[in-house]
Amino acid sequence: MFFRKNNNVDGVKRRLRLKPFVIGGVVVLALGAVVGFRATQGAKTDQKKDAPLILEFTPADVAIVELRELDRSIAFSGSLMPVVQTTLKSKVPGEVQKVFVREGESVAQGQVLAVIDTSVLQMEIDSRAGALEEAKARLSIAEKNRENNQQLLRQKFISQNAFDTTQSTYEGAVASLKSAQAQLSIARRAAEDAHVRAPFSGIIAKKIVNPGEKVMIDSALFTLVDLSRMEIEAPAPASEIPAVKAGQAATFRVDGFGERVFEGKVERINPTADPGSRSITMYISVHNRDMALRGGMFAKGQVVVDRSKPATVIPATAVRDDSGQTYVFIIENGKIARRAVKVGATEPQQGLIEVSSGLETGLAVVAARVTGLKEGAPAVMKKPAAAAKPT
Repeated sequence: MFFRKNNNVDGVKRRLRLKPFVIGGVVVLALGAVVGFRATQGAKTDQKKDAPLILEFTPADVAIVELRELDRSIAFSGSLMPVVQTTLKSKVPGEVQKVFVREGESVAQGQVLAVIDTSVLQMEIDSRAGALEEAKARLSIAEKNRENNQQLLRQKFISQNAFDTTQSTYEGAVASLKSAQAQLSIARRAAEDAHVRAPFSGIIAKKIVNPGEKVMIDSALFTLVDLSRMEIEAPAPASEIPAVKAGQAATFRVDGFGERVFEGKVERINPTADPGSRSITMYISVHNRDMALRGGMFAKGQVVVDRSKPATVIPATAVRDDSGQTYVFIIENGKIARRAVKVGATEPQQGLIEVSSGLETGLAVVAARVTGLKEGAPAVMKKPAAAAKPT
């Protein structure tokens, strides 16, 4: 008996034997692709890590070394007070009839602020006027008697003693007339004083009296201030006073006025120190032309006591210190460079410091307090953003 080999069965077996090899090949190719991808990514990451970081600085972060005069100054603080101010008081007693002003109103010199009842004063004026007329009449009689007795004395009809009595009566009449005139002037002046007037131009700071109130002599009526000239009483350490002189310039700021700087000058210096604080008071005058400053405002500023020659200056924030060595970072040829410097006087108001050696004018120094700066790191200046065009 003969058997014929089945070709289909053999083909199936061959396919089964080949299939594991095909699958294995695919797996090997897939793993190779993954490894290659990771290797590529790793290479790119390494390239990014190896690439240097470029530092960008804005114009606000950098300052240019320049020549400038530095001012040595003494800091001060104190309250602003008007140089000219007064409390108006009543010069006559009586009832207040009218009040014409209120707090905060500006008044001119001589302007009537209030009126006190003058009915009693008018009666006094009338009485004094009558006494004056009586004194004039007595003087007229005494003068005529004196003239008659002079003629009688020349003719020897009366004695010298009789004439002297007539002369004495005449002189007494003259004195009485002068007294009556003075009394009438006083009464009239009192009537004028019943009209309370501003002694100078200024602003009413306080109104103390109201219509209908009774006032006596020296009763307070108003507080009047002149804000055109102000003064700051500023204590200073006694050790600094030898450098302070009358006429030195002062600048200061006041809360509420932002960055506005006001100017003044040292007017005078107290000759004695305060027993408690051992400080000496400086008086700084201020011309308040625009009336912006008010009494009682608090001021902080500096008195310039000396001015140096032009020197190399940079912002104080640019100076760094490491183990006693003073240095700055500069941007030179597109890189960060470190320069050792020697510093001198400082100017606290503008935040500047003098550099005596180590820098030349025109260099760009890093003024911002940036940490982690390294010498040789690439650095560029970032251009300011262009302003948007109006649509």
